Amino acid sequence: FAVAALTFAGWALLRDDPSGGLLAAVAVLIIACPCALGLATPTAIMVGTGRGADLGILIKSADVLERTRSISTVLFDKTGTLTRGSMSLTDVEATGADKDELLSFAAAVEADSEHPIGAAIAAAGPRDRLPVEGFEAVAGFGVRGRVRGVEVWVGRRKLMAEAGLVIPERLEERACELEDAGKTAVFAGWEGEARGVLAVSDTVKDGAAAAVRSLQAIGLRVVMVTGDNARTAAAVAGELGLDGVLAEVLPQDKVAEVARLQDAGEVVAMVGDGVNDAPALVQSDLGIAIGTGTDVAIEAGDLTIMSGDPRNVELAISLARRTHRTIVQNLFWAFGYNVAAIPLAAMGLLSPVLAGAAMAFSSVSVVTNSLRLRGFRKR
Repeated sequence: FAVAALTFAGWALLRDDPSGGLLAAVAVLIIACPCALGLATPTAIMVGTGRGADLGILIKSADVLERTRSISTVLFDKTGTLTRGSMSLTDVEATGADKDELLSFAAAVEADSEHPIGAAIAAAGPRDRLPVEGFEAVAGFGVRGRVRGVEVWVGRRKLMAEAGLVIPERLEERACELEDAGKTAVFAGWEGEARGVLAVSDTVKDGAAAAVRSLQAIGLRVVMVTGDNARTAAAVAGELGLDGVLAEVLPQDKVAEVARLQDAGEVVAMVGDGVNDAPALVQSDLGIAIGTGTDVAIEAGDLTIMSGDPRNVELAISLARRTHRTIVQNLFWAFGYNVAAIPLAAMGLLSPVLAGAAMAFSSVSVVTNSLRLRGFRKR
């Protein structure tokens, strides 16, 4: 309005042409109409999120697009995210007890466990399970319960130490061999001694290694967080080509690990699927939930990948970045158009008719640029 008033005054006073000044002022008002600026952001968001939905990626809010721009590290939970999460028992090594007795006792105690490791041991045990009294799950360490009047402990080394159970050297060596092979080893013991070691294995998802490479290709550092011991975690990390691994992290400590990376200057995207991943998803700068996981994780995430394919993490980040870049392009062209065209209108080089056509063209160009997101495809 101010520029239009000055335009009219300038033409009337300096050029003694109020009629020409009126046309120029009207052209200024038309060309300054902010239609393109108003369309720049919502059209890109609408098309980008719609394309994401087509690809099985749900973007919860527009500010997610802004945050993906500065992500520097992607932190993956291991079980169920990079691996299939369906573990199976592969090895049973017993000392001081019969193998069948060891598996029978361990399976009985693990029958009420909700952890994938416990489920694998329980599934491998006999159908007629022994009754268990006083079952207790020690979060992040293992389980315990009374079987035939004996207190049985099944879990990690720290749980054995807490229970006062001595691990024979032969079992320790065997556990190390299993862990070096990428398996997860847990001990079972009672009456002051670990009686055996059981190994479970969780296979890596088909697209996990490709997912890591694709994220590294766009300049991101990829790290895995897991409750597994350092040997097992290192074996998986080597197989996938990860940039780093955080091993022996208790479920409740994942939030602290995310915060530690943030304190070190990293902008963190957390990828998880379980109940214990939800706090870390909230703490991270960008929470990416796997849609095949729990409802709690999905609710806590900023982005949801409906399939369990980890390769879609890079796809989600790239789509969000592309959408944000499209918004910036739209704003630049819409604002640049106004900056360039208003002086032309003020000088009388654009008639109101041409100004109207140019204004409409600018809106069409912004919408057209946004529609290019419909062509976003998987690599």
